[in-house]
Amino acid sequence: MTDTAPALPQELPSELPPAPVSPTVSIPETTPDTDLGKLMTAFRVLQMQHARVLHHESAARGLGATDARFVFFLAAADGQGVTPKQAGEYLELSTGAMTSLIDRLEKRAHIERRPNPEDRRSILIHLTPSGSAVAREIGAVYSAAFREVVSPADRLRLAEAFDQLGNALDRHSRAVVRSETVLGLSG
Repeated sequence: MTDTAPALPQELPSELPPAPVSPTVSIPETTPDTDLGKLMTAFRVLQMQHARVLHHESAARGLGATDARFVFFLAAADGQGVTPKQAGEYLELSTGAMTSLIDRLEKRAHIERRPNPEDRRSILIHLTPSGSAVAREIGAVYSAAFREVVSPADRLRLAEAFDQLGNALDRHSRAVVRSETVLGLSG
């Protein structure tokens, strides 16, 4: 097993190829809602573009997409640090995978382990200046896209809609998991 980071591409294309367009999925309702169908298609395309941008921006910095997601999670902690358990729950990673992720990012000097002042048996993970720079650089791509497309007057309303959509998806996902558990379908 080698101990080297993946080679960085010499030059990234200035523009990513267009994302494939997902087919419209019919939504079982009594009356067709073409606006909802268009919204669903646009959301799937947005998800594809997000995944592509995150992959390319992460790879340009020698990181994986999960590495970048962890860096953003830490950046959102505003310097407070998070426990490996909190991060593992957020990223849906096992303790072993989380340890590997922490080791990898610590070796690249993007994060550091610090003692947890409230529990001497645990540690807190913090971003280093290098990790903060990664979060700023990748975040700038998204900020530029939002500035380009969403007017300042609409940003708060869109942020609230994203929050509400995230909460609704969480509720619906939990309801499905509960139903599968009750029916004995989960493994």
